[in-house]
Amino acid sequence: MNRWIYLTLLCLGNMLQAAERPNVLLIFTDDQGMNDVGCYGSEIATPNIDSLARDGMKFSQWYVASSICTPSRYGLLTGRFPTRSRDGLLSALMFLNDKERGIRKDEVTFPALLRKGGYHTALIGKWHLGHGSKEFLPLRHGFAEFIGHTGGCIDFYTMRYGIERDWYHGEEHVDEYGYATDLITDEAVSFLKRQKPDRPFFLHLAYNAPHFGKSWDPTKELAVNVMQPPPRDLARAGHVKDPMRRAFAAKVMNMDDGIGRVLATLKAKGLERDTLVIFMTDHGGDYEFGGDNKPFRGEKATLFEGGIRVPCLMRWPGRIPAGSSSDAVMGALDLFPTICSMAKVKVNEELLDGRNVTGILTGTDKSKPSRELLWHTGSHAELKRGVWTALRQGDWKFLETSKGEQFLFNLAQDPYERTNLKTQRPKLFNELRKRRDALVKECLPK
Repeated sequence: MNRWIYLTLLCLGNMLQAAERPNVLLIFTDDQGMNDVGCYGSEIATPNIDSLARDGMKFSQWYVASSICTPSRYGLLTGRFPTRSRDGLLSALMFLNDKERGIRKDEVTFPALLRKGGYHTALIGKWHLGHGSKEFLPLRHGFAEFIGHTGGCIDFYTMRYGIERDWYHGEEHVDEYGYATDLITDEAVSFLKRQKPDRPFFLHLAYNAPHFGKSWDPTKELAVNVMQPPPRDLARAGHVKDPMRRAFAAKVMNMDDGIGRVLATLKAKGLERDTLVIFMTDHGGDYEFGGDNKPFRGEKATLFEGGIRVPCLMRWPGRIPAGSSSDAVMGALDLFPTICSMAKVKVNEELLDGRNVTGILTGTDKSKPSRELLWHTGSHAELKRGVWTALRQGDWKFLETSKGEQFLFNLAQDPYERTNLKTQRPKLFNELRKRRDALVKECLPK
């Protein structure tokens, strides 16, 4: 066979194989609650995020793995309850202090499997799964490229945690200036422009907005929490009366502009129809810093629905029906087996706590399977947080707060968790409490 004909056929074969397996763009935002996205009823305008609901599927019972940054990200990437993490990643890793903890090399992530399966993988933005040793960094856990920061937050203008550098290209610290949200968007656009149709990609676009920034107070010689909204966007959010909420809204609107640029790049590159786009947040919003989880009870770092039920939208033209919605109980843990199934990458689903929900996304599966989900947050002296646990089984939810308060809710009848049924249903309450105890014990590393 003529060499050029052979190469042409080989190239076409690779392109057809790539087209059968979607590119995946996972947009993951920080501290953004259910009432912080326009299409979920927020007063904050998010037209670009909302376009994913118009052109894809909107979820009303989408759960994260935790109401705290680090364990939420662990569950997302491993498909496993954070209680199973080797280093007990149940609370936020604190920059500079928690240098000996992080995601371990034998804890398998789905980006690692995608990369082995031929995907080009990249993380742009926030990591927060370890920073002290290179063994904890993204390039050791399935990502071929990493640009971003490793701690929980940074100064949005200096890319530092206070005065400490925390901006990486690969595994090297670099000095970078600008505005973090815009830099993350710029890098995502650059990544997409470099992609070829003969090789699928996975881009984890992990914005650190609208989380607060971490600046330096020279008078106190201390790293401090500051919102740092872009002035041009603060003016656009003038309709929001509360000053903290207005600053938060400005950061969301700025980020939405960036997401619009990313989606436009996909379209300009001819990649739109071949790309599964997922938008979700890492957990509920923080009321102290402008977030809003209404109509749900609770917030970040709690296990009421406002801490763990989050906005989620997905678009895959021709596969996910446009303008559709789902109230099936699903969540971040399900992305591991679902994305791997779409990518034709084999996984051992018995090791995962998530389920393959491809059929629900494409509309071929109309069932609403009963789910059992566990949440377990750790104590954190510096942040003054205690242990919370919760268990959802079907429509029922058992919850215990850090103060020892215990609740039983029927989420089908009471999604806003206003009525505690533990005295009305003592047998069920005790059954779920015992199941919580058994599942936590089962999941804790031996």
